[in-house]
Amino acid sequence: MTNPVQDYAWGSRTALTTLFGLPNPEGVPQAELWMGAHPNGCSLVELDGAPTRLADLIAAHPEATLGAATVARFGALPFLFKVLCADKALSVQVHPSKAQAQAGFARDNAAGLAANAPNRNYRDDNHKPELVFALTPYQAMNGFRDFAAILALFQRVAAPSLAPLVSAFAAQQTPSGLAGFFRALLTLQGHAKEEALAALHAAALAHREEETFAAVLALFEQYPGDVGLFAPLLLHVVTLTPGQAMYLGAGTPHAYIRGTGLEIMANSDNVLRAGLTGKHMDVEELLSCTRCEPTPAEKIILAPSMEGAVQHFEVPVPDFTFSVYPAGQHELHSASAEVLLAIDGELSLVQGGASLSLQPGQSAFVPAATGHYQVQAKGRFARAGNG
Repeated sequence: MTNPVQDYAWGSRTALTTLFGLPNPEGVPQAELWMGAHPNGCSLVELDGAPTRLADLIAAHPEATLGAATVARFGALPFLFKVLCADKALSVQVHPSKAQAQAGFARDNAAGLAANAPNRNYRDDNHKPELVFALTPYQAMNGFRDFAAILALFQRVAAPSLAPLVSAFAAQQTPSGLAGFFRALLTLQGHAKEEALAALHAAALAHREEETFAAVLALFEQYPGDVGLFAPLLLHVVTLTPGQAMYLGAGTPHAYIRGTGLEIMANSDNVLRAGLTGKHMDVEELLSCTRCEPTPAEKIILAPSMEGAVQHFEVPVPDFTFSVYPAGQHELHSASAEVLLAIDGELSLVQGGASLSLQPGQSAFVPAATGHYQVQAKGRFARAGNG
């Protein structure tokens, strides 16, 4: 596969070169390497010696490439696989459920909003569950803290303009109370906002040895004056060690702060933002899709199920599957379209007398019709598909 690289401003200029030796002669931010058939960045595959868009190959041979079950259920490749390299924090965001996406997309269309309108909430009618697997230390925010933990952090900030909001939440420590508190923070304006952010910055300076407040200080350098700076007090701040993974389902607020990882998601571009952004924010639509309930800290890291030394990361959606295999020889069978990515060693795919070799950072598209094939790996590789 020849895969496009998205040069979003928050991307790293060095990660893809350091990890995979991919060149970046112009020194531009390289945020995401996309492996899939998304219209905003479609991979190329070699067909009869000529480069061909993966989307065109799938359209010409849907059942052979995707499998009959995937064609019947999704009608297209249902996942997008990425290498994500964050040197700067991404926006705090929530993804809608499938039903919410369908309804919201229909509303935006009925309102006559252009497909690329900056004030459009829904780019398509699909949900966007996602999984991230850390290749380097990977700092993120994921899910609301316990009500008491949120209150304790805001009480330490002790901003006079926030005192009535904190008191109201303390008196109603429920999902609806958290929703009201979240709404009030996101809609702070003028002097109240300036005073609250100044108190937050002072508290962060005083407690910079703590991971939460260290994250606040780092974000202040990137997004001064943004209400998303309160996010580390609301959400769990977690740093994945290489090899750990997280799943992010519908309605869960989250943000990636820094690091490089593999990300797989449903084939969607629906994002409702909640700060750390200069882009469109629709607070009421965001809140309508947000589950204002605590996420237990012990449920943030997604433990794999083990098949020998193979890690299978099980997710509650049929759009994608994700596994990481160790070095060695493996007998595989393609039940759906698959993408294999060499992580840290050469990878050879073999079927009969045909073979394909990949270097770290390179990937291969395996059509569903391939059936049985062998993999000889000198290092780890990731396998993406759908179930």
